[in-house]
Amino acid sequence: MAGGAGAGEIARLAKEYSDLKPVVAEIAAWRRCRSDIAEAEAMLEDPEMKDLAEEELPDLRARLPEHEKALQLALLPKDAADARPAMIEIRPGTGGEEAALFAGDLLRMYQRFAEAEGWKFELIEAQESELGGIKEAVAHVQGDGVFARLKYESGVHRVQRVPETESGGRIHTSAATVAVLPEAEEVDIAIPASDLRIDTMRASGAGGQHVNTTDSAVRITHLPTGIVVTSSEKSQHRNREIAMQVLRARLYDMERQKAADERAADRRSQVGTGDRSERIRTYNFPQGRMTDHRINLTLYKLDQVMQGDLGEVIDALTADDQARKLAEMGA
Repeated sequence: MAGGAGAGEIARLAKEYSDLKPVVAEIAAWRRCRSDIAEAEAMLEDPEMKDLAEEELPDLRARLPEHEKALQLALLPKDAADARPAMIEIRPGTGGEEAALFAGDLLRMYQRFAEAEGWKFELIEAQESELGGIKEAVAHVQGDGVFARLKYESGVHRVQRVPETESGGRIHTSAATVAVLPEAEEVDIAIPASDLRIDTMRASGAGGQHVNTTDSAVRITHLPTGIVVTSSEKSQHRNREIAMQVLRARLYDMERQKAADERAADRRSQVGTGDRSERIRTYNFPQGRMTDHRINLTLYKLDQVMQGDLGEVIDALTADDQARKLAEMGA
């Protein structure tokens, strides 16, 4: 390249090329199908080729709308964050200790799903409750298309079951909140040192797995927003890295939410906007039923879902989101 291109520019062009490749492939397939139809229609005029053309045409004409749909989907605006790794934050909501136990179940569900997808799942912060539930958990997930697949999980997850803490056999309703944030790079979010207050403190370790008697835990407060992030691994240096990673993700998410608010006055009508207050799903254990309220999807395979079998749910949410976008484009 003239004058030499920086590594950042080369990476940008490589990504642009990668993004355009599937679009080019779909255009080529659509054109090829149209060309095949035109050739078969021309063959109808040839007595020797007419039978063959009449045999091929119905299949070719049936395939054309499929190619058109695939091309429309390929041309949909992409979320720039879709290819990024993600942070998953899980916290118990209403329901006390039962909500904390359910938060732990959700954490394991996502870990199993990540393993099934071939992703790397790293638990970077976990505070356990007295009965082994989760007071708060933050996980980092890396792999192909992580945020694109997980972004629909943000919201309130409700559980209906007889808690382990319930002796009378009554069904309780409790909840946990999930936030899925795209990972942010330093170039995305510039954080001046003057905006941070960094405190070190004594830590018991992630998930109570070790007791650390040194002052290695790190708490970072972002002064302009009041966001507080902690990390309690053994290494203070690693804790600072983790805390900054989580803080960048939260600030980047705030910017994305603000941009989404400006683009759409009614975000509640959209799947996957990440509205943390929206009740998105109910897990009913007595009936073995999982219902996603956004798309009215009910599956009677709760055991498999809790074991990480989320593919069917996420595929349905993705298809619904694509259908909405196509409708907005007037397709």
